[in-house]
Amino acid sequence: MVRGRKRKPGKRYPSGKRTREETEQEAMSTALDARKRHFRVSLRDAKDERLGTALGRLAFRGLISEQQYQAGVVFADLYRQHNAIVGLPMPNPRSVAGLLINEGIFGASPSEPVLEVIEKVKRRFEEATLLLDECDREQRMSPGQRPTFLVYRVICADRDLSNRDLDDIGNLRVALNALMRVFRLR
Repeated sequence: MVRGRKRKPGKRYPSGKRTREETEQEAMSTALDARKRHFRVSLRDAKDERLGTALGRLAFRGLISEQQYQAGVVFADLYRQHNAIVGLPMPNPRSVAGLLINEGIFGASPSEPVLEVIEKVKRRFEEATLLLDECDREQRMSPGQRPTFLVYRVICADRDLSNRDLDDIGNLRVALNALMRVFRLR
């Protein structure tokens, strides 16, 4: 007769000790529970990928349109590409491992980007930033922060705006509308 409690089910090492593997579903449920708690949403809404970024949360709450959200996503991708080409660091690296990979220490691509691709990214980025500067000039008398600063804060640095900053949300919408024109998303 064996003494002690019953063994818990699951995979085990040859020594008899249980393995500590977490299934993808268990890991996802932890993230979904955190989103439900933090953003006070239902389980179905917690699965929405837009809750993962500050810009996406604005779109999720209906403070910006879907086209404005798409323009912000395109600009975020362009911003990342431009910084990688020019050699600038990202404003908020997610982890040290991400920094090492993104800066080319591990997993770096063996070939350099093609000159045409570099020029295209630089040209698109310059076009977008010139239009954002124009938005700043047009909105210089409006209350709230400058549209360019808001684009950097929300899209590039992924920082949330509070619900009280209606002037800032309006200025961000102006900048996103300008980006929609640049990227021809209408």
